[in-house]
Amino acid sequence: MSSTAYTSSVAYPLSVQGFYDQPSRGLWLVKWLLLIPHYIVLVFLWLAFWIVTVIAFFAILFTTRYPKGLFDFNVGVIRWSWRVSFYGYTALATDRYPPFTLADVPDYPARLDLDYPQQLNRWLPLVKWLLAFPQYILVGALVGSGYVVATSTQDNRAVSYSTPSLIGACVLIAAIALLFTTRYPPGLFDLAVGINRWSYRLLVYVALMTDHYPPFRLDQGSIDTEGPAQPPEVSEPIP
Repeated sequence: MSSTAYTSSVAYPLSVQGFYDQPSRGLWLVKWLLLIPHYIVLVFLWLAFWIVTVIAFFAILFTTRYPKGLFDFNVGVIRWSWRVSFYGYTALATDRYPPFTLADVPDYPARLDLDYPQQLNRWLPLVKWLLAFPQYILVGALVGSGYVVATSTQDNRAVSYSTPSLIGACVLIAAIALLFTTRYPPGLFDLAVGINRWSYRLLVYVALMTDHYPPFRLDQGSIDTEGPAQPPEVSEPIP
């Protein structure tokens, strides 16, 4: 089994970048409504994504290659999702409405790209779901629905109280700060981008798009220091 299942000495093949773009004070209150068209399209895109992943599984098993056209489509779906997330409720870092495209948009403040693997280990797809278990636990704690902190019984039924996830708490605090001060706390922005970056690294590994195991590290900030070299940025980081 390839050692790239665990570590790699080269740059990680995924680049996730997000540049602060001064959102307005209160637009976040209605972004859920404005994003409904994107949510509808993404439901179908993600259904296609997982169908493509199943096809790619057999292609890798028999040929050690991920069909390039299918790979580009799945990268586009993830890229589209990152732009929607950056505009929406996992970052709230821009008011620029996400474009409806799978292609890279160089002047949009959220960008994602993944190097195409010329060859993949034919056997790793059989065990990646198992190798990724430690990552599920950590990423789940960062982006999941939170932890149950108390339970009680009301009207003969159990009621649970939970905390928000870490990224949920970050974005909620940022939203309140924007509402009252028009400022997004810089540390929270860097943390939110870092959590998103880690989750996308895990996604591309589990989706068979790379054999490079995601590092156990929260790389924060706009620039993806572990990703492949990218063209110069078009936006300035948060001051």
